[in-house]
Amino acid sequence: MNDSYLYLIIALLPLTAGMLVAQVNPYHALVLRGVLGAIAALVDAVLGAADVALTEALMGTMLSITLYAIAVRSSLVLRLGVIENQSIENNQDSSFEELINDFRSIFKKHYMRLELVPYNSNQCLQKALTEKEVHATCAPLAANNQTQETYQTAIRVQRIYKIIESELSSPNTSLNYVNVLDSGEKHL
Repeated sequence: MNDSYLYLIIALLPLTAGMLVAQVNPYHALVLRGVLGAIAALVDAVLGAADVALTEALMGTMLSITLYAIAVRSSLVLRLGVIENQSIENNQDSSFEELINDFRSIFKKHYMRLELVPYNSNQCLQKALTEKEVHATCAPLAANNQTQETYQTAIRVQRIYKIIESELSSPNTSLNYVNVLDSGEKHL
């Protein structure tokens, strides 16, 4: 009996695992993880281990993919603290809308969502940043006719700061990285 098909199927395991590890897009990685589980279940079934194949199909493919999907979806959210009356729906300021749209387009490239979290004062906004309730804050600056910047964006996650700094084209904000220590202190 010719078992060459078995070697081809088994060769798909390390190939798929390598593709999974090299994948940048988390959603494509989820699909590849499902394919990897299905191939493993197929190999187990072909080799006569039906019970292991069934377990792999149920636990290794279906359950793990569901849990991974929930984890990926919830972890790719950037929480941006804003002043309560400052939202795209309520704000007549087109520069704020333009800035938020720029943020959304930047984060979309990195498979992230932007969630606006309203606070009623600048003090509450700063407290939320230092207590790690939000990843960044965007607050209006005092009226200043000398610069185009009308908003101050403070970011506590260095990787997010570097992404925004390199890709943001809007002159409507000034960016600051805020190092928030575990003790609640902050250093600029």
